[in-house]
Formats: sequence, structure tokens, C-alpha cells
Amino acid sequence: MSDQTNGTPERFAIGISFGNTSSSIARLNPEGKAEVIANEEGDRQIPSVLSYIDGEEYHGTQAKAQLVRNSKNTVAYFRDYLGKDFKSIDPTPCHNSAHPQPSDSTVAFSVVDTTSETPSTVTVSEVATRHLRRLKQSASDYLGKDVNAAVITVPTDFSDAQREALTASAKAAGLEVLQLIHEPVAAALAYDARPEATVADKLIVVADLGGTRSDAAVIACRGGMYTILATAHDYELGGATLDQIVIDHFAKEFVKKHKTDPRENARGLAKLKLEGEAARKTLSLGTNASLSIESLADGIDFSSTINRTRYELLSNKVFAQFTSLIEQVVKKAELDVLDIDEVIFSGGASHTPKIAQMARNIFSEKTKVLAPSTLTGALNPSELAPRGAAIQASLIQEFEQEDIEQSIHPMVTATPHLKNAIGVEFTSGEATEFQSLLNTETALPARRVAQYDVPAAGGDVLIRVCEGVREIKVTKPEPKPKEEKAEDEDDSDFDSDDEEEEIREVVWKTEKPVAELAVKGVKAGSKVELMVHVNADLGLQVTAREVGGQNAVRGVVQAA
Repeated sequence: MSDQTNGTPERFAIGISFGNTSSSIARLNPEGKAEVIANEEGDRQIPSVLSYIDGEEYHGTQAKAQLVRNSKNTVAYFRDYLGKDFKSIDPTPCHNSAHPQPSDSTVAFSVVDTTSETPSTVTVSEVATRHLRRLKQSASDYLGKDVNAAVITVPTDFSDAQREALTASAKAAGLEVLQLIHEPVAAALAYDARPEATVADKLIVVADLGGTRSDAAVIACRGGMYTILATAHDYELGGATLDQIVIDHFAKEFVKKHKTDPRENARGLAKLKLEGEAARKTLSLGTNASLSIESLADGIDFSSTINRTRYELLSNKVFAQFTSLIEQVVKKAELDVLDIDEVIFSGGASHTPKIAQMARNIFSEKTKVLAPSTLTGALNPSELAPRGAAIQASLIQEFEQEDIEQSIHPMVTATPHLKNAIGVEFTSGEATEFQSLLNTETALPARRVAQYDVPAAGGDVLIRVCEGVREIKVTKPEPKPKEEKAEDEDDSDFDSDDEEEEIREVVWKTEKPVAELAVKGVKAGSKVELMVHVNADLGLQVTAREVGGQNAVRGVVQAA
């Protein structure tokens, strides 16, 4: 780490999740656990909103409250505009705040951010800088140290121009960007870095359900390395979609009682949005939510309640859109739901119990669904991205920037991957079993070591290393014999609900042998150790020996 003896200040890094709706900051505490930091108002999910009144800047929750009274000077939902041309953006989320406008081909906002009455044109890069500066200050105040570096999470579809714009904004805010990491990778890292977690090869789906958009990704975790296999995005699906359902429900109730629609008034709509969002979040934790708004429309106060059952019925189609996005990304990765080992729910909308429960029904029983409503020990979905970023920051903050840049260079990260699994074939009687040692999508070069039991009698042991491919075996149940029905019985009374569902399972099929090695004279009850090393050019070295023995059998297979 750089120190103060050479004139360079000591680097003190945190993790930042910079979201379109809200942001979070996190660090690794002295016990080595990632924790999300609260700002001066006690918020751990800090709205990505800035507002200006008489030249004073408000941030986070205080700024979000100004969407009702001071919407024209309140900037929200700006993250995704970074590094984009004005013509390419969708300004819809900003209809109830300061509206984007063009400025030298980039995106800007016109706000009165000084004591003068004259509006200023503030580019989205400057807005991002101000936002990051406030996050940096909150972290510094909380930790009692000057935070000057960060690992920041970004969506998987962030372009190079957007990444450069974010890095420049962070630098202007006094933050050295150590690395930009993808949000789904940060979420997976938050789980895998827990002390009780074990590193294992697995396929993960990360469903990031945010405020204004939802993203899904399939990640292959191989030997502690993460590879994104596929991504899917829905820019019009998120917590705001669910908020709108709650808003419409209460608005219709108000119209029924008072014959006027509060959504037709800008201030009334803003009040409904804030309170509707709060009600929706309450329903994620409890079975009922109440809403109370002073002077909603025409000076009329309004209060009402909604229960979770009613909310879930109204939102059923939207819930189906979330689960459809998850199925879509699995299909895009050319996988089956049976291949998935874990589903991680991330983002604020993931707190909704029904969404995770519906996803639970898509996957097999062996698949872990990591969400508060399906797993008692699940981490807070809203905190996964900042936790993962903080863990990564702690790992790399002591390295020189040049070393970090070299390690994340495309020449290093864009490595070849295995297309077929490599494993060992066992023959017992007429049955042949394939046990995978190096799974598909393992980044190369790679090495794996495994031990196998030998026949009880010992003797010479033949090890057959093969390529394997997985298939989905579908077993259809035997049709039940039809029972004779009385003439007066109506066939419509009998439906297919009683029919058994087909059974689907993953089976491995040996594609082709790679190498055969014979370990001679193995002792009874002993084990054989196999080491397989695959080079980047797909060359293969295989070593087999009796555990505890001195002699080893080696084989080399040249790349085709």
C-alpha cells in the first residue's frame, strides 16, 4: 500500500453500490465482515436524489421528500444517463422531477442550485459527482477516516463510455476507482465470502429487482472464479411498477368516495407515489399496510389500508413478469432450470415474498433460493451489491493501481473456457457412471484434484478420463387405465389434474475418452488420487497415484 512517506496519502477504500433509485456504501469491519454504512440520517439505502432550496443542497431521503414541493429542482433517476447521448435516453422515470435536457450532446438538468433565481445547467456527470461526493462524506464521517478510494458496482449492460463517465465523476468527487464490478458478481461474492460458505463449482442465477429496472444474470462459479454466461434486462419492470399498482388501488378508492382523481394533480400524484412506495415496502414485511395523506386532492385528507392478499392478487401479472425474466436468462444461457444450483435475489423489490415463492416453484428442490421469504439465513437483498463491492475493495486496496489494471485487463479476464465437462467414468456391472471433475464453463488454465475409492479387494485400478455432456432425461408416467363410467356421468367433471407430472432429471453422457491410466498394485481399502490440469490451449496433463504411495502414473494429451 502507498503510504505518506512518499507524499501519497494512504488509500482507504469502501464499496459503493450506485443505483438508479438508491445507493449504498459498505466497508469491511475489524472482524472481517462486510457491513453497510448508514449516512448521517441513519439510512442504509440512500435515495440517489439531489434537491436544491435557496442554494442549499439536500441529499438522499431529504431530497426525495422534495419531489412533492420542489420537483423542478430535484434530480432523480440519473445513473443510467451517464455517458449516454441525449437522443438515446428514455426520460420517462424523470416525469415527476427535474427533466433531462440536451447539453452538448450529453444529458443535463436545469435546476436553481444557487441563491440566484437563475437556473443552472448541470450535466449528468456533475450530478453524479455531487452524489458520490455526498456518499464519500457520509462514509468518512461514519468511519472517522478520509475515504479516498472505492470499488463501485455497475449493471452488466453498462457500456465503455458509461464506465469511463462514472470513473471520471468519481475522480472529480475525490474517489480513486479501484475497480468497477458487475452487480450480479458483487451479489454472488457477498454470499460466497461468508465464513460458513464453501467454495464449490456451481451455476447461479442472480435476479436483481431494482426500483425502475430489473436485471438477471447466469453466473458460472468455477474454482472461485466468476464467469457471466448470459444477461437479461427489463427497463420498465421494478419496484416502481409494483408501486403503481398500489397507487392505482388507492386512487380508485379515493375517486369512488370523492369523485375526483388525485393522479391528475402533480402534487397529489407525488404524495401518492411516496406513500404508495412506503405501503408496498410495508407489505413485504407485514400482512397489512395503512396509508394516510394530508390534503391529497381538493384539500381532502385520505387514509386507507390494504392487506397482502389483495396486493398479491392485484400484482400477480407483474410477479409473473419477474419470474419470466429469470426463465428467460436461463434459456438464453442455453441451460435448463435443473442445471441451476442457486438463485440469489438482489435489489429492493426482492423483499416481496411472493416473487421468491413463485421462483421457488420454477426450480428443482436441490436449487437453493436465497431470499428472505425462502431462506431464514438469507442476506438483505438490498445490501448484497455494496457488501460484495466492499469485500472486493478490501482484497485489492493494498495493490498498486498498475497491478490492478493489469489483473483486470481483457487479455487476462477474457480467458478460454471448457465447452464440455471433464471427469472420470466408472463401470459397475452393466452401468456406467460419469463423475464430473472439471465442469463446463471452467476458465482455463485450470487444475482439479480428487480422490476416489478403489474396489475392496484392491489390485490394479484402471482410471478412464472422459469428456461428458449433460442431458435432460424426461420420464413420462405410465397412463392410468380408464375406468368405466356410468352413462349419466359427465366427462367434464373429470380433468387432467389427477395426472402425474413427467419427471425431468439431469444425466451425464460420456462423449469421448481423453486418457486411460492404470495404477497397479493398489492396497485393499486404499484410495486413488487423480490430478487433471488443462492448459489454456486445451492441452491436458493427467496424474494418478495411490494415496500415500510414492509412484505416480502420468499422461499428456496434446491440444487438437
